Amino acid sequence: MIFIVAVIVAIGGFVASLNMKKTGRKQEASVSLLVSLGALAIAIFNLFTVIPAGQVGVVDFLGSVNDETLKAGVNIVNPAARIEKFTIKTQEIKEVMNVPSKEGLSVKLEISLMFRLNPDKANEIYKTIGSNYREIILLPQFRSVVRGVTARYEAKALYTASREKLADEIISDLAKLVAPRGITIEEAPLRQIALPARLTKSIEEKLQAEQESQRMAFILKKEEQEAERKRIEAKGIKDFQSIVSEGINDQLLRWKGIEATEKLANSPNSKVVVIGSGKDGLPLILGGNN
Repeated sequence: MIFIVAVIVAIGGFVASLNMKKTGRKQEASVSLLVSLGALAIAIFNLFTVIPAGQVGVVDFLGSVNDETLKAGVNIVNPAARIEKFTIKTQEIKEVMNVPSKEGLSVKLEISLMFRLNPDKANEIYKTIGSNYREIILLPQFRSVVRGVTARYEAKALYTASREKLADEIISDLAKLVAPRGITIEEAPLRQIALPARLTKSIEEKLQAEQESQRMAFILKKEEQEAERKRIEAKGIKDFQSIVSEGINDQLLRWKGIEATEKLANSPNSKVVVIGSGKDGLPLILGGNN
């Protein structure tokens, strides 16, 4: 509409300027010419449209939607057409909802959904859904899928390591529904899960009991290892004593006694050596200091 008005004004102003010149009204003719040039500039400006980075444009001319979307940057368009802009950046939806568990308990769930629009499907979304596709398609499907997935799990599983598996199932199930419409699901992080207070306490007590059981199992294992170490040590001492006792006999003891007697006899201290006296016939040594 602006383009058509600008063209009419430009043509009218130019014609009026020529007529004024013929009648000698040069000053008024100049003003009319300036108005014509300004309107012409506006008309030319409407031949171009700028699509910001991270967006695509859908061209709607009198209800006919172009199959090709406009990319980011400056584009030449039909000035009479309407340009609907869609963002293709990653967007986030934050939801707080009460969802059922497998046992039928109500669980409060805080979850986010990260998604983006497929730029090649923007014109299809515009034709079949409209610019408010989030509210019409994505949000209802998202809420339905989340409730359907949580109903497969027991409440305690939502509180433990199964949260990551649950998020993956939400992404997979939701993508099957909205990907054909041109919506790409990226992530569905679970921000917080609030279970009933009594159930939460029961789960925490169970986890604490499991940790205590693991601690006791570690202590018992350690004690078993220590007992095994002592058993091996005792066996080593016993084997050593057995080997030593087998090597000691009467002949060895007598020989050691003779060696000791010989060393004492050669000592400078005064002594008396009685041969053949003492136990087992070993010399009996009597003596004192010099």
